[in-house]
Amino acid sequence: MYNFAKNCWFLTGPTASGKSDLAIAWALEHNAEILSMDSAAIYRRMDIGTAKPTQEQRAAVPHHLLDIANPSEEFSVAQYCEAAEACVQDILARGKVPLFVGGTPLYLKALLRGLFDGPSADWSIRQELQEVVDAFGLERLHAMLEEVDPVAAAKLHVNDSRRVIRAIEVYRLTGKPISQWQKEHDKPVPQEDCRVYALEVPKPELDARIAKRVDAMLAEGLIDEVRRLIQNDSPLSRTASQAVGYREPIQWIANGEIVPLSELREEIILHTRQLAKRQMTWFRGLSECRIISNPQSFLSNLD
Repeated sequence: MYNFAKNCWFLTGPTASGKSDLAIAWALEHNAEILSMDSAAIYRRMDIGTAKPTQEQRAAVPHHLLDIANPSEEFSVAQYCEAAEACVQDILARGKVPLFVGGTPLYLKALLRGLFDGPSADWSIRQELQEVVDAFGLERLHAMLEEVDPVAAAKLHVNDSRRVIRAIEVYRLTGKPISQWQKEHDKPVPQEDCRVYALEVPKPELDARIAKRVDAMLAEGLIDEVRRLIQNDSPLSRTASQAVGYREPIQWIANGEIVPLSELREEIILHTRQLAKRQMTWFRGLSECRIISNPQSFLSNLD
């Protein structure tokens, strides 16, 4: 666990579960400031599809880690943790309480259990691997990783050359797969030593909330927001373009918009519900998380 995280509170849960409203109410009561824990909300100009806090909400409670990267940039978990630490130190220095709010499990897990830093970069290895990419393509590079670390290869997309190169580099420098190193460093924090709460909403209610949110996003101009993003000179990063709520309109536009908007709506709702299910599976699997099903009781009884 990062040292700075010991002084923080965490509120997570699946998308559309009501985290933002609960967090603002809690923050106002406990002199807290909110740090976004959302891997899509870090991007500028991705506002509607990420359901970023409104200007009124930001005026009521200061929010951090929003709009800190361009949509064309890849933003690693390590970069997020570094930015989070700087924000937490600033919040604590001003006598406020840091409250992380969001539903990105990898961010939560990294903050709680830390990241495997590994050996320093070996630029001769990186140059050699880049030459492989230049000569034979990304598929060859990914195949090289699969030979030495199939677990890591299964998790990394073939286009994620930076992380694939790093995984091969770690294996060559240490003789051990990076997936094994990460497993050994993946030590749970005792629940009593951290303050991590995950909202759980009954499925019928959550399904209805998701549908309502998607309708609101479409009404607010999600399609136009996506058009502006893809018309930019710089292509979207993989993280930005694959975010649920964005990848569907991107594909819809690329295919000539021949499918009715109602079908696009249903596709976004379906994928969002699938995302919510995966998120909840993650949170149940993190022993640090205390699952809460009664937000109002949580709000009134939490010290």
